[in-house]
Amino acid sequence: MQQKKYNISVEATLEVIGGKWKCVILCHLTHGKKRTSELKRLMPNITQKMLTQQLRELEEDGVINRIVYNQVPPKVEYELSEYGRSLEGILNALCDWGEKHITKVYGNKFDVLEENILNESLK
Repeated sequence: MQQKKYNISVEATLEVIGGKWKCVILCHLTHGKKRTSELKRLMPNITQKMLTQQLRELEEDGVINRIVYNQVPPKVEYELSEYGRSLEGILNALCDWGEKHITKVYGNKFDVLEENILNESLK
């Protein structure tokens, strides 16, 4: 296998957490284990196919753990891995910057932010 080359280290970060949905998934998982259906409810604009794909990629990169419970009906949960927890500072910084950006562009952040657990600390 040929070793990959990056021009700048942020490319490696974006390779793992880049895209529209991965950071959102990771932010939700910072609040504990979630089932696929819970994540879908928290992110109503993501398709089931995209959610499944993003979860698989995050698992392949070792950022999340997939926990399968041996029961009927089957139960699967996702959680941040120890490696994934190392991203919490980055995720918090992205949320902080996003809040400042929303305020700059829209004024009142409460006019554009949905009510959910991730925004409860903003009240």
